[in-house]
Amino acid sequence: MRQAEISRDTLETKIRVKINLDGSGNSQLNTGIGFFDHMLDQIARHGAFDLEIESVGDLHIDGHHTVEDVGITLGQAFAKAVGDKKGLTRYGHAYVPLDEALSRVVVDLSGRPGLEFDIPFTAAMIGALDTQLVYEFFQGFVNHAGVSLHIDNLKGRNAHHQCETAFKAFGRALRMAVTPDPRQAGVVPSTKGAL
Repeated sequence: MRQAEISRDTLETKIRVKINLDGSGNSQLNTGIGFFDHMLDQIARHGAFDLEIESVGDLHIDGHHTVEDVGITLGQAFAKAVGDKKGLTRYGHAYVPLDEALSRVVVDLSGRPGLEFDIPFTAAMIGALDTQLVYEFFQGFVNHAGVSLHIDNLKGRNAHHQCETAFKAFGRALRMAVTPDPRQAGVVPSTKGAL
């Protein structure tokens, strides 16, 4: 089973993440930010990952440390679970609509962190989630998962829909990238022989 559990304790947050890449989309999430939990659930459900995240953070200040540190810890757990990447598809992409909104996510399990992010949110807050923190979550993830990630919201008027399509597409793209490629079993998917 491709799974990992990571804990991260700082003076700002205490976070535990458990992920199973070969799960069925089950999640247990408690970050203290309801809408953020809803988005993390999209990753689990549409990625078909089992995901547990428990976070206690300094929400009396704001959500920044919690959201960023969950991204960091999830990235660390993902990197550990994915292992040496032998036999994996490596690349993944998805387009996901929700009513008027449409997002595209493309990922490469390259071993090199990189984020291109373009979501022109139409609102500053979605529930208790500051929309600026969506970028911080994905930046934390890519830095510690070692992936290249492109996220583009192509259409959308409702910020909830914009955000949800991005997280759903992220889950689907990751699912594709970590799927074993039967034609490349045991082979690192790179001409360099390493990722």
